[in-house]
Amino acid sequence: MRARDLLHPRPEGLYCPPGDFYIDPVRPVERALITHGHSDHARPGHAKVLATRETLDIMAIRCGPGFAGSTQAMALGDKIKVGDVTVSFHPAGHVLGSAQISVQHNGLRIAASGDYKRASDPTCAAFEVVPCDVFISEATFALPVFRHPDAAHEIGKLLKSVQQFPERAHLVGAYALGKAQRVMRLLRDQGYDKPIYIHGAIARLSEYYQHQGVDLGELQPATVEDGDRSDFAGAIVIAPSSAFADRWARRFPDPLACFASGWMRIRQRAKQGGVELPLIISDHSDWIELTDTIKETGAGEVWVTHGREEALVRWCELNGISARPLHLVGYEDEGD
Repeated sequence: MRARDLLHPRPEGLYCPPGDFYIDPVRPVERALITHGHSDHARPGHAKVLATRETLDIMAIRCGPGFAGSTQAMALGDKIKVGDVTVSFHPAGHVLGSAQISVQHNGLRIAASGDYKRASDPTCAAFEVVPCDVFISEATFALPVFRHPDAAHEIGKLLKSVQQFPERAHLVGAYALGKAQRVMRLLRDQGYDKPIYIHGAIARLSEYYQHQGVDLGELQPATVEDGDRSDFAGAIVIAPSSAFADRWARRFPDPLACFASGWMRIRQRAKQGGVELPLIISDHSDWIELTDTIKETGAGEVWVTHGREEALVRWCELNGISARPLHLVGYEDEGD
């Protein structure tokens, strides 16, 4: 069986004819298998959705309880027949509930990794290598320049700055799903036991993480209407990066802008965004992790999607692995 007969791109997304389903479709479809809860992968409007329980819960929080006609939860490692295809979900290490989707038919196995990272993250299940014939890899940071440092070291920089500038509020920009909660947990792991103040857009997801057993410590709403600006001197405030562009950020005393992202490796990008303290913390794999993962899967063929596709395809070719870009559209760098 040819791999493209098992999975191939359509305008709606990756389509599996023998199973009659799509993986992370960007348009409403009859049956969707969803890798994780970020909005560029998990969209409302599908008739049937299959995903991990955590991803289904997150979609309900972000999109509303009627986000799909019907849903079915998959436990990691379990197998299910969808049409003529055997499907299983495996940890991707990206955010809570994130999964790689294994598709098997007639002796051929394709692993669609979705977004994934290999770095340690206590807020979600660790990445699991899925041996396969074809591996579908993201390429968000697929350039040799990207080498993510230890996230704990980056959090150490934040804590040092808080000590140096106790009169300032440290505003940390972080994606609402995954990155924000990871930053909170990293702070707790380094002994930070003060309240962490959070933007309202992060509250429900953070509460859900807590309910799933991820201890984020004491969280308080980052509101100043009922208090004084000086109450936030020396505080750490976590918010979506979009909140920095409006008047909300100017409510705090001499705010020091931080941003947690793999893109903070690029100094010019940090400067253009007005980031005073860049924190290189990514929820995607860096160049070494991407190439190591490809080798560890044993895949003879690699399909590359959403990111620096050409560089990773070229690396595969130089290492004797057949590769091609999928050129899928509609996926962004949410959760980077």
